[in-house]
Amino acid sequence: MPQPFVMPDFYVPHPARLNPHVEAARTHTRAWARERGMLEGSGIWEEHDLDSHDYALLCAYTHPDCGEDALNLVTDWYTWVFFFDDHFLEVFKRTQDRAGGKAYLDRLPLFMPADPADLPEPANPVEAGLADLWRRTVPAMSEGWRKRFAEATEHLLYESLWELDNINEGRVANPVEYIEMRRKVGGAPWSAGLVEYAAGAEVPDRVARSRPLCVLRDTFSDAVHLRNDLFSYQREVEEEGENSNGVLVLERFLGCTTQEAANAVNDLLTSRLQQFENTALTEVPPLAVEKGLTPEECAAVAAYAKGLQDWQSGGHEWHMRSSRYMNEGMVGGSPRLDGIIGTSALDVRNLFGRPEASRLRTLTHVPHRHVGPSLLPEFDLPYPLALSPHHAEAKRRSEDWAERMGLLDGIWDRPMLEGFDLALCAAGLDPDATPEELELSSEWLIWGTYGDDHYPLVFGRSRDLAGAKEQTERFRACMPLEDPALGAERAVNPMERSLADLWARTAGPMPPEARGQLRYALDAMLESWLWELHNQAQHRVPDPVDYIEMRRSTFGSELTTLLCRLRHADALPAALHRTGTVRALERSVMDYATLLNDLFSYQKEIEVEGEVHNGVLVLQKFFDCDYPTAVAMVDGLMRGRLRQYEHVKKHEVPLLYEDFGLDGEGRAAFGAYLRELEDWLAGILNWHRNVRRYRAEDVRSGAGTPLLRHGPKGLGTSAARVAELLGSAPR
Repeated sequence: MPQPFVMPDFYVPHPARLNPHVEAARTHTRAWARERGMLEGSGIWEEHDLDSHDYALLCAYTHPDCGEDALNLVTDWYTWVFFFDDHFLEVFKRTQDRAGGKAYLDRLPLFMPADPADLPEPANPVEAGLADLWRRTVPAMSEGWRKRFAEATEHLLYESLWELDNINEGRVANPVEYIEMRRKVGGAPWSAGLVEYAAGAEVPDRVARSRPLCVLRDTFSDAVHLRNDLFSYQREVEEEGENSNGVLVLERFLGCTTQEAANAVNDLLTSRLQQFENTALTEVPPLAVEKGLTPEECAAVAAYAKGLQDWQSGGHEWHMRSSRYMNEGMVGGSPRLDGIIGTSALDVRNLFGRPEASRLRTLTHVPHRHVGPSLLPEFDLPYPLALSPHHAEAKRRSEDWAERMGLLDGIWDRPMLEGFDLALCAAGLDPDATPEELELSSEWLIWGTYGDDHYPLVFGRSRDLAGAKEQTERFRACMPLEDPALGAERAVNPMERSLADLWARTAGPMPPEARGQLRYALDAMLESWLWELHNQAQHRVPDPVDYIEMRRSTFGSELTTLLCRLRHADALPAALHRTGTVRALERSVMDYATLLNDLFSYQKEIEVEGEVHNGVLVLQKFFDCDYPTAVAMVDGLMRGRLRQYEHVKKHEVPLLYEDFGLDGEGRAAFGAYLRELEDWLAGILNWHRNVRRYRAEDVRSGAGTPLLRHGPKGLGTSAARVAELLGSAPR
């Protein structure tokens, strides 16, 4: 069968190396798989299948420096996971047996207990393999690693149901949904856990869930999966009828040829690898200093990053050699793709460039270009707008509060705040709020929006990252968990005083667990502001995936959804909100709202403020396309996220009700939560359409942005004038 596309030119910056114990691993894993019932008689593999796939070669390339015993164990893990994938395909995906698949998956976590001696009797080769692997692996690792690895393994197993549901529906995911779900289904976060084992480089628990380490893991995962999608397209899509393949996802989303989609996937793969490099070089070292890691811990983190790097190069080499994949003519290197011109509206030669050309585009954006009024598509949002009757009173009271707190003495003034009318946003987000609740919501929106203006103006233009970190720590001190009222005693400037006041009034009445969740959501927003400053200091337009994921926090989305969720805490089990279904619902809504904001704020941010954080700009740079084309792509992505929300609500929420055994009260509570998410979208769209912040006349007059009111704009402009206007810039 001819290949459906010519393989693109891959970005592989590090040479692959081969572990010398490869032949021993082949012999060992063949015997191990047979003992566990994975070969003759399994109905899935025969010995020649295992030999031709050559997982020992994969592991020898991806773990070139580990010893023989470690390589044997890692090879057994990979043999198990690929057997699971093929077994689940044959038994449940091909038969579309969701109920049987769920029952099968529900048993597998029993074989990863905290105490490896406490294991049930295996009933099939997958269970037998997992039981043996768990016993052999966990004694060498810490409790923290065990929890993280078990979590990654469960994600890998359970999200197979998501693939099964998409096959049943004949549905192809949107790009953001696909990237998120592929991380779990594809198993690369699981592979990252095995890198810690094989490299003897266990990541310290206190930084394992920090942004830099999570980005290393996620960029590694995305690159592994996107590479696999290119090599496995023919087998998965043309032969097996799979819908979960990145080439197919982008082919449908962009409306382009398979060849163009393959090149788009490769460019995204390259971008994720370059994000890995940027994070390893610019974010991990400051984290080590900030957290006071010991030399041994620093060495472990460095060895972990090197292990992930080795995996990328080795994985690529294995894909070029394994009979499992489409790799005709690729052994010994990947061919360059020259002279291929697409027939669709997307020209592959214009949209997708060489790896270093794409990196250069992210670092050479010219700020303050004239772009004209923001282009806005038709927003066909199906949710009706409802507004609180207390809007006018909340507006007056919240603006008085901002003035009392001193927020109108510097970058904002009263007329500007009145034009922003953040109470209108609150009135749409929560139309059923009491007057007191609406005032508090309005004040939170004022504080968050002020902070979003304040950080880039005060800290970003002067590249004062140290000052921003110090201020962020002071904000945290104003949000004590033990006694929320104590925050006021620690506040020394207007932003701190206003945050301490909001924290005491909001967190004070909450039970400790809810208070902790609120603090976590606020911490995420504060950290995201530092992430923006980090990019601003590099003058770097973010990677598309990193941008989408961090934008949820910069917009305060987690905070908003949490406050909605806490209202129904008594009627809904906490575990329900941690499910993939609920996260898919919430993230779809978040992404729609953040991209909507990017469309409205494009002129304000690009022309006036010189921003690099805007979804339209991110797509312009990634695809090297013009403004209208990027707007159309953002619109398509928003529509895809909205369709995903409706799909999950229709098809997955009923399954969620059954899985958690929700009664009428529980189902009503969750239905109310969904309506609040829809109110959130309708309220945000209404607010953007009706305030003096984003219109061309507001942007030009300075009514929409504090930058025009505070002197010259340019990369070399100091923040001294701004600090003078503020009276006392927080340090």
